[in-house]
Formats: sequence, C-alpha cells, structure tokens
Amino acid sequence: MTLFFEGNGIVPAQREQFAESGYLVLPGLLPEELRERLKPEVDRWVDEGLRAKSIAACVNPSPDDPPPVMELEQPAHGELLTHEPLMRIISELMGDPFVFHHLHSDRHGPGVAGKPWHHDHEPNDAENPKLLMVHALHYLGGLDGTVGSLALLPGSHHEPRDKAALAHLDTSELPGEIVIDKLPPGTTLLINSALLHARRPAPSPSGPPRPRYFVDASYCQTGARWRPVKPYWRHMLARARALELDGGRWPELFSERHFTEYAPSA
Repeated sequence: MTLFFEGNGIVPAQREQFAESGYLVLPGLLPEELRERLKPEVDRWVDEGLRAKSIAACVNPSPDDPPPVMELEQPAHGELLTHEPLMRIISELMGDPFVFHHLHSDRHGPGVAGKPWHHDHEPNDAENPKLLMVHALHYLGGLDGTVGSLALLPGSHHEPRDKAALAHLDTSELPGEIVIDKLPPGTTLLINSALLHARRPAPSPSGPPRPRYFVDASYCQTGARWRPVKPYWRHMLARARALELDGGRWPELFSERHFTEYAPSA
C-alpha cells in the first residue's frame, strides 16, 4: 500500500510503511512556483552541456578540477535541497542531524533507455547497515507512462547485496515488484537507498510524449562517515556552505566530517 503526504508531516503509519517497504510517495510536495523555476535550470543543465561536464569530472576524477557549475549552484536546485517540508519529513525518518550526500538533475526524452535493477546505497566506515541513507526522487512534471516508469521491489532493502547484484536481469519483471507510472506534478518519491529499483522504458507511445524532468538528492543519517560519490565532494560542500543553503537551520547538512576520502567504486 502507498501512503501519501498529508499536511506538514507524516503520520506513524507512514513511518512504519517506509521502514517496512522502503519507499514513500509524497504527491504535490513541490509547489508549482518552485517547479517552474527548476525546469529551466534543468534545461540549461542539459542543453548547455553542464551535465556532461559534471559526468566527465567523475569519469576522470580530480578533486582539484571540479566542473564549472554544479547543480546546487543553480538557485532553484539549491532551494530544493533544503525545501522545508522535505527536510521535516527526512528528519522524522532518520532524526537529526543528517547530512547531504549528492544531487543529480536530468531531463529524459522519448526513447530514453531503461536502467537495470540496482540500488544506490553507499557504504559507511562503521559498516553499519542500520544507518539510513535515503534518495529523494523529484518528478517535476509527474509521471504519465509516456517516458518510462519506475519499478520498485518493496522490502528488498532488508537484505544486503551488491549494487548491481541483479543488473543481469536488466529491467525484467520481478515477483513482488510494484510499478509507478502515474504521478501528479511535483511528486517526490522517498526511497531507502538500499531498495532495489529499475527505470523501465516506455512502450511505443500512442501520443506525443512529454519530457520527464527529474532531480534526485540523497541524504545520510549521521553516526559514521559515508563514502562520497563525487571526487570534488569537498568543493561541493564548501560551495553549499558559502551559498548558505542550510538557511541556518541545518548546521550539519554540509559538514565534511561525515565523509571518508573519495575512492572510485569497485
């Protein structure tokens, strides 16, 4: 069962559902005004090659040579990182303090490829699987089935496994999965980062598909040091602090002390 965001927070049943199933759907979490400022930033990120440069900076890592622009340096993306309703819900799920891990932004067009079954959980130096890492998947225009869907395997976060343990299955249907292909604009899907999920490509559309505007951000529970995925992670956190993205309310959100040194994934 999918439980929905109501009012200014989540109810105990939603916390229990998130703990058990590993996901929570929050329709309309992002107001229209914020979504309308985010979309042109995503367009710029893609059309001006900034996303490609960000990827290149990770493929050929050098902490002294970060990309010219990062997602969080765009005003609406920076605002999204600490959107107050989102922060409040994450705080309810993992407690205070918690730390920002990374941010991605993209625009998916017709014919976008699928992404095989995987999870996105990073290790921590305490090797403590109970420490929570969550991904906030923001669907600015919602989902309507024309540019693929998201398949989830509820409860799969309870069993430790390699990120790509099921990648050989590509995006094939799995027993017990749920498929999310209909979401209203501004919906955020919170998932435990250890939850198995796949992006399934859409069948041939019957009408003109709309681009899918997608932003995801991840956050980690404190209590150990987490492995960063950006080689320029110190620069990223320093820029977030310089831009005062925490608004003075979340002093640990961009703190370096919660991370190990960068090491490429095996």
